[in-house]
Amino acid sequence: MTRRIALVLGIVGVTVALATGLLIAVQPGLVVSLDDAWNLEMVEWRGPVLVGWALVMNVLGGGWVATILTPLAVAALAWLLRGWRGAAFALIGFLVSAGLVQVVKNALGRARPQDLLVASDFGSFPSGHTANAAALAVVLWFLFPSLITALCGAVWTIAMGFSRTVLSVHWFSDTVGGALIGAGAAFLLAAVLWRWARHPERLASEHGDGQDPSRR
Repeated sequence: MTRRIALVLGIVGVTVALATGLLIAVQPGLVVSLDDAWNLEMVEWRGPVLVGWALVMNVLGGGWVATILTPLAVAALAWLLRGWRGAAFALIGFLVSAGLVQVVKNALGRARPQDLLVASDFGSFPSGHTANAAALAVVLWFLFPSLITALCGAVWTIAMGFSRTVLSVHWFSDTVGGALIGAGAAFLLAAVLWRWARHPERLASEHGDGQDPSRR
């Protein structure tokens, strides 16, 4: 991947998510029919095992786990393997994604499904849990690029979005918007901090970070 592709993906992701949110606010009928159909389908699918799994995902994808524990764990791993620039990229990526989600949530104020199984904060669009998952997936892929990282990140993001609709805490379009914003924000940040995202350890080596000044 090149810096330009990352920039394009970031712009497209965030723009499509914002356009979807605007469409929901201006012409909700174009999206509500799909959301209603999906929500009704999820209600039919509910069972003890599926709901139990979704509740576990609810804990892992939000609250202090997703906003504090996961970012700090990823940053610590990045610092050990990619240096402080990798850690900074990870933390900034999570902050930008979460901040953008909250701005859009409060701007749109979309109502959640009425049959939700867990309490949640204000604003249904976009899904913060799904945005967290997507941002995590993209950040990890930039820091540790491999096919396995990409596949695991994609599966995690899809599973998180699906779990939110199982609990009826989000509409289907909320999860799509969350995934686009989370991934888009991470791609945009990677384009801005390209060498920090792709080769932070190489940049540190070029600058002589952590070396004795007499050996530079």
